[in-house]
Amino acid sequence: MGKIANTKFQVNKTLKSNLITYGIVVIAFVLVQSLIATGHVSSLMKGLLVPLCIYSIMAISLNLTVGILGELSLGHAGFMCVGAFASSLFSVSMLDSIPNTGIRFFLAILIGAAAAAVAGMIVGVPVLRLRGDYLAIVTLAFGEIIKNVVNVIYVGKDSDGIHLSMKNAMALNMADDGKIILNGAQGITGTPKNSTFVIGVILTILTLIIVLNLIHSRSGRAIMSVRDNRIAAESIGINITKYKLMAFTISASLAGVAGVLYSHNLSALTATQKNFGYNQSIMILVFVVLGGIGNIRGSMIAAVILTLLPELLRGLNAYRMLIYAIILIVLMIFNWSPKLIDFRKRYFHKSRAERKRV
Repeated sequence: MGKIANTKFQVNKTLKSNLITYGIVVIAFVLVQSLIATGHVSSLMKGLLVPLCIYSIMAISLNLTVGILGELSLGHAGFMCVGAFASSLFSVSMLDSIPNTGIRFFLAILIGAAAAAVAGMIVGVPVLRLRGDYLAIVTLAFGEIIKNVVNVIYVGKDSDGIHLSMKNAMALNMADDGKIILNGAQGITGTPKNSTFVIGVILTILTLIIVLNLIHSRSGRAIMSVRDNRIAAESIGINITKYKLMAFTISASLAGVAGVLYSHNLSALTATQKNFGYNQSIMILVFVVLGGIGNIRGSMIAAVILTLLPELLRGLNAYRMLIYAIILIVLMIFNWSPKLIDFRKRYFHKSRAERKRV
């Protein structure tokens, strides 16, 4: 009876925590929509709404690899790049064939997620056999390779179908009615701007549902057991490769979804160092670390705060990046200082005990 009661308590606690996480997203959405309706949101802040959703999805998905799986990935922006370009290629090439915007964008999301998942599997099979620094270096190399490969690919479409080249646009040998879709380092132009804040919030909630349900499922417990003690997990028959690849692939697929949102929010998409390079991957990792490794809700909140901060401090001109750096340091100390961690535990434990007495 004690075990059953304890199990029910854990289930209720998990459900309550998940509902709070979903509720935060819904309340934030309603609040922002209300501010927009009353004209209290500037055009600059409106332009940040979709990126907020993009970075939230990226932080949540990377936390699945770093926090739940326990592996350090420095090439997460590479999966975002795969999803972005795969979906943009589909959308631009199907503008005439699929005139319905909703159906075309839905298919683009599926294609972006699937392409990133395939890339995750291709990278994950050999890479996940490595550990520690080696894994980080290989994933970093993957992110740089993907970015550079995209920059040398040329894709065009004419009445004869799709043409592909890795030399230059002239090598496509298209008919007079041909159209270049991917023009090497110049990227893709003409991607329909289908990304909206509403769609971004929906995809963020779906990402949370997928990740949180995975964490609290049987597979999630197996993944965390591999993270905590690989030898013990293997000794009781857990297929380490299977569960590591599962988590890595789902994480990559969700990064691809963020890439779809990203590419369909721009008029021109290019694979530059700023968009999909090492710095982008590190920025997402900062969100995860500051929000708490393994803390899905925290990484989402950190992504929102740290994306908004540079714009909110823009009026301070030369001092804004200094203040941004100071806030990063303060957040890091608050989240990871042993004394502050003990203080928070004592405080919340005391508050919980007082509520129970009342």
